[in-house]
Amino acid sequence: MIKTVLAALALIGVLGSLAACNTVDGMGKDLGAAGAATSDTARDVGRKM
Repeated sequence: MIKTVLAALALIGVLGSLAACNTVDGMGKDLGAAGAATSDTARDVGRKM
């Protein structure tokens, strides 16, 4: 019984960490895209000045 509960908790922990990795990866990509857009806008403004 205790082994089953521990195995279930371990499985939940592993699945939770995998989901967190995907979330952080997605957030990193979004931040990278926002940074690129900001750089492009700043470059465009600099050319117009």
